[in-house]
Amino acid sequence: MSSSEELIDATQRWRLDLAYDGAGLFGFAFQPTLTTVTGLLRETLASTLRLDEEPVIIGAGRTDTGVHAFAQVIHVDLPDPMFRDNRAPDEERLTTALNLQLRGRIRVLKAQKVSKDFHARFSAQWRCYRYLVLETRPPALALHDAWSWAVEGPLDLAAMNRACADIIGTHDFRAFCRRPVDKTPDEALRRHVLDATWERLEDQWQMSPERAPAVRFTIRAESFCHNMVRSLTSTFVAIGRGRLPESEVSTRLLSADRLHLPPPAPAAGLSLIGVGYDAFAGGPSGFVG
Repeated sequence: MSSSEELIDATQRWRLDLAYDGAGLFGFAFQPTLTTVTGLLRETLASTLRLDEEPVIIGAGRTDTGVHAFAQVIHVDLPDPMFRDNRAPDEERLTTALNLQLRGRIRVLKAQKVSKDFHARFSAQWRCYRYLVLETRPPALALHDAWSWAVEGPLDLAAMNRACADIIGTHDFRAFCRRPVDKTPDEALRRHVLDATWERLEDQWQMSPERAPAVRFTIRAESFCHNMVRSLTSTFVAIGRGRLPESEVSTRLLSADRLHLPPPAPAAGLSLIGVGYDAFAGGPSGFVG
């Protein structure tokens, strides 16, 4: 057996479920000169476990700068055995140790050993996002801008939900996505949306001085392209305000043309709230199953 094979055999794959406030982070993906989710985790794992080098981290999806997560999932291969004594289960000790070091910047919700067949990205069957819109008169308090997008209401949720029906199923979302660098303008960006809906929530915590209700957009799809949820959100809000017709979404799905559509909604209102996995991988994360 080669030394590289021995190294692989000497590791255990771990699944970590994470939550984080995206406001203080430059997205999920590793960037050497910026503070990101992956960068913080790599550094913290290496120092906590006294590793010779920072481990490779694979996530279920990449969140942009300012986007939050309540149910991100990653996998990482760590030394086995990781702890040399039996004072407490490895899962409990790893979770506690990481959270003490991360100090609330990232929260490890759950740590569990999984099969080497598990892959945080490729084993995921769906991802679910929510976007919060506050119906108030801009400019909003800075507090509100940290977790929602303040727009002047009221919004016509019935019209927004009728337009939502047009994105269910498999469509070319080029009009609502930033084109990847490896794709030409003529290449389709097909994604399969499982469900999408808007609902109004009362401000029961009285987080707004106007008692303004929040409007919540929830969308679940097998996968998403870059800026897809935020671009859809701004288009639906424009429909809810009467600035675009309900047919605009279906028209743009057919034309794949983004010209004159609203810019993507701000990142702060968006959160990753669930990732779907089979039972062998520990089941889904987050609020939805």
